[in-house]
Amino acid sequence: ARSSPQLPMAAPSAPRPPRPRKEPQPLVIPRNAAEEQRLRLERLMRNPEKTVPIPEKLNEWAPRPPPEFVRDVMGSSAGAGSGEFHVYRHLRRREYQRQDFMDAMAEKQRLDEEFQKKLERNKMIAEEQTAKRRRKKNEKCEIIPFLCILGKVKQKKCLPCLSEIADIMAAYLFQSA
Repeated sequence: ARSSPQLPMAAPSAPRPPRPRKEPQPLVIPRNAAEEQRLRLERLMRNPEKTVPIPEKLNEWAPRPPPEFVRDVMGSSAGAGSGEFHVYRHLRRREYQRQDFMDAMAEKQRLDEEFQKKLERNKMIAEEQTAKRRRKKNEKCEIIPFLCILGKVKQKKCLPCLSEIADIMAAYLFQSA
């Protein structure tokens, strides 16, 4: 009979103390997304020293590049083996997948460019409106001291609109003429 090698016995360790019991938590079912987020935050804040796992952004899938050199080129002659069709089918599927990916990337790039152009257009419109408002305000600021001297405007804080200023100026010019 063969004797089996004796494995060293593990040293008997002291029995572990029992785990402290967790107090039962009431079951709360979130009714909406905000409530679910609040519950998650509360759970995280129970132990602020514990590190929070932050998932990294997943890399975008990209197909394998086409091979630089194809060793096993399929001929067009009859009599190909029964396994050749499956090889061809996989190569064709991969190529179609690669072309679809390139089309999707081109579409995404086109949409990004359109979005950037739209942002630039909106920025230009906002700058033009701001310049127009600034020009109007500067016109008022040039006229208001003159109106204060005439006593037509009591305070510089309550500024009349440009049409009212034009009426006041016209009335003053007709009086002096």
